[in-house]
Amino acid sequence: MNWACRIGWLGIWMAAATAVFSGDTRGGDSERGLQLLLEKPYLPPDFDEETFSQVWKVWPEPLRTEAEEASPLQRRRMAFFRYGLTTRPGVDLNSTTDEHFQPLQYVVDDQGRWTMNCFSCHAGELLGTPVPGLANNRFALQLLSDEMRQVKQKLFPKRGLARMEKASTLVPLGTNRGTTNAVMFGVLLMALRDADLNVKPPQGIPRVIHHDMDAPAWWLYRQKKYLYVDAYATRNHRSLMQFMLVRSNGPDKFREWDAEFEDIEAYLESLESPKFPFDVNHVLADRGQLVFEQHCAECHGTYGTQARYPNRNIPIDEIGTDPVRYSALTPEERELYAKSWFTDYGKIPTLLDPPGYLAPPLNGIWASAPYFHNGSVPTLWHVLHPDQRPVVWRRSEKNEFDLTRIGLQVQEMKNVPASMKTPAERMEYFDTTGFGKKASGHTYPDALTEEEKQAVLEYLKTL
Repeated sequence: MNWACRIGWLGIWMAAATAVFSGDTRGGDSERGLQLLLEKPYLPPDFDEETFSQVWKVWPEPLRTEAEEASPLQRRRMAFFRYGLTTRPGVDLNSTTDEHFQPLQYVVDDQGRWTMNCFSCHAGELLGTPVPGLANNRFALQLLSDEMRQVKQKLFPKRGLARMEKASTLVPLGTNRGTTNAVMFGVLLMALRDADLNVKPPQGIPRVIHHDMDAPAWWLYRQKKYLYVDAYATRNHRSLMQFMLVRSNGPDKFREWDAEFEDIEAYLESLESPKFPFDVNHVLADRGQLVFEQHCAECHGTYGTQARYPNRNIPIDEIGTDPVRYSALTPEERELYAKSWFTDYGKIPTLLDPPGYLAPPLNGIWASAPYFHNGSVPTLWHVLHPDQRPVVWRRSEKNEFDLTRIGLQVQEMKNVPASMKTPAERMEYFDTTGFGKKASGHTYPDALTEEEKQAVLEYLKTL
């Protein structure tokens, strides 16, 4: 089967993989949950259609001239690609003739106002197809916020700046594509609320350790008993609501939205991981399954008819991956969440001092590049070869998939080129020597032979 046919079939597989189940999950309505995510703004708007259509005027050269000479439709495609936005499922970015096609990552109302939704981080593109529930490994929130602030100041000075356009001058929003400083958003937002979620005066400046995180795939949600990479929060629909804590959302809003987020949680629980759409060497994969179950299943679980996921938290000294995320939250900061409305005032357990990082389930792992909680490892091959992980890497210009190593197709280098001066330029290079960016740790594959590693790689395609 040729590539065109494969990618065509991928669209069918993705439609099946992201379709909601019939019936409700845990009392929620999954179809309604999806509609809420797509159509209801839970935050104040970020910008409007007119502003987005003019943002190219603050792009650097030669991109700005290229955009000026392009049609409005071509410029919109360029903007979607620049900021890591995707169309909604069923809309082909390359063939559409509608210059106002909507992004999956924002709610756009009938007045043309754009409001970020949860799909900003939890919906991305895979082999040219938008996939709800896939971590958005190209989202450039810092870049989008910076350039929206610039175009408003340049062309629309009477329009006020939105929260992200203000915040991006003080708080880093993500220094690489596909990463965000989400944990510190939560720390800052919770520090301004009491247990009932009333806004309270700040008690000094909260302790913050800015660092980037790579969002998990949503299809893993239903397997987990605990959320976040350190597994401190017991899974419940209210935990999904923390990032709605902007000042304009008071306690009454959260109580009003409580049942709606049960529906949104039902949608998350309905998601299935996408199936690998290319050929698999099943003889090799069967050998890989034996190796995996002997060396990996204790932490990551088993799959197939005897599926079992242990929800195991690995001590930080044992796992050895970058410790910044682990140390970024204190027991006192976790306690603010633990005693609040989000946990029904402590009735839903919270782990205040977790030992390390959660070993995640691996369903759809082939589609989930880059890897590790900070997104520092570009392919599964690099996960299995700890001593060959690149110090600095840059994805291909068209964001191609590496079918051999399974993950992002990247250029590897020892340093970020000295000519890359601006944050927008440096954003394209993942530098594992940076704070919170290490690609070290998880050296368990060193116990395998090269033949065993290749077999495990083949098996991981089937999960």
